[in-house]
Amino acid sequence: MEYKEILEEARKLTAPHCMACPVCNGKACGNNVPGPGSKAPGNAAARNFDKWQEIFVNMDTLCENVVDPDISFELFGRKFSAPIFVAPLGAVDMHYGPKYNDQSYNADMMKAAVDCGILAFTGDGVNAQIMKDAVTDSAALGGLSIPTIKPWDRETVFGKLDHVIENNIFAAAMDVDAAGLPFLKKLGGSAGSKTVAEMREIIEHASRPFIVKGIMTVAGAKKAVEAGAAGIVVSNHGGRVQGGVPATAEVLGEIADAVKGQTVIFVDGGIRSGVDVFRALALGADAVLVGRPFATMLYGAGEEGFKVLYNKLTSELKGTMGMCGAASLKDITRDKIRF
Repeated sequence: MEYKEILEEARKLTAPHCMACPVCNGKACGNNVPGPGSKAPGNAAARNFDKWQEIFVNMDTLCENVVDPDISFELFGRKFSAPIFVAPLGAVDMHYGPKYNDQSYNADMMKAAVDCGILAFTGDGVNAQIMKDAVTDSAALGGLSIPTIKPWDRETVFGKLDHVIENNIFAAAMDVDAAGLPFLKKLGGSAGSKTVAEMREIIEHASRPFIVKGIMTVAGAKKAVEAGAAGIVVSNHGGRVQGGVPATAEVLGEIADAVKGQTVIFVDGGIRSGVDVFRALALGADAVLVGRPFATMLYGAGEEGFKVLYNKLTSELKGTMGMCGAASLKDITRDKIRF
C-alpha cells in the first residue's frame, strides 16, 4: 500500500478523534480529548511541528559524492538501523479507536520496530497489566524495547522495574512530565514529581540504561544527568499535561549545549519527516522519537504501514544528508542548519 492509501484506511478507524491528516501537524485535533490533542489552549502539538519548519538546512554539494549515507546508530552498546525510535502512547482505544487496545498496540508496534532494526518505547497506565504485558511481549523479541514507567509511588515503580529486570529488557524509562496527569495527581503521596535523590534511587534499582523523558530546561537536563540518567528525552508530552509550553525545537539546542556527551539526547514532538530528523540531529539530538504518525500507520495497515513510514523517514533523512554533504550521522553538525 502507498502512504496516502494507508492514511485513508486509518481515517476510517480513527475519525473523528484522529483525522489521520496528510501531515500530522496538531492543527485538526487541537485540544480535542478524546483524541491526540493538546491541553488548552491546544496549540502545543502544532507549535512543536511549526518550529521544526523554521529551521532550514544548508545544502552543500561541493563535496565528496555521498551515495549511500550511513544512518546506523549505536545506543547503549547495540547498533540500530537508524536514529529513529517510536514514542510511547497510551489509551489508544480511547484516543484513536477500538482496533487496538494498549496491549495489542504495544505488541504489534514493538514487533514492527524490531523488524525494521529499531525499537519502541512502550507506555504505562492505570491498568498495571498494560506494562506487564508489554514487558513479557518484549522478552519474546529479545528484550528490545524501552518500557516507560509513569512517576508512581516508590513501591509501584520498583515493582514495575523488577519485572523489567526479570525479563532482561534492554533499557527502561520514566516520563516524569506525566506527573501532571490527573490520575497521578489524585494519588498524592510520593506519586508525581521526583527529586534528584529519588530519581537516582530509581535509576540505581533499574540496573540498566535508564532514560528520563519530559526534560524541557537546561536545569532539568543537568538534574537528570546528576541522577545518573543514561539518556534524556526533550519532550513536552505533546502539550497534554501543560499548556503554554515552548516547542521542543526551541529548547533542544540549549539543552544539547549544556549536556551533550554526558547523556544520550533524544527529542520528541512534531518530527514528521526525514528532514525534521536531520534538523534535530544538527541541533544537538543524538536520536529522535516519533509517536502519532507511527500510530496512524499501524491503524491503517498494521506492520506494513509501520514499514512504509519507516522507509519514508529514512529515505528522506538519507536524501537530506546527501544534499548537505553528510556521509554519516556524525557529519550532521550545527553548521548544516540555519534559522
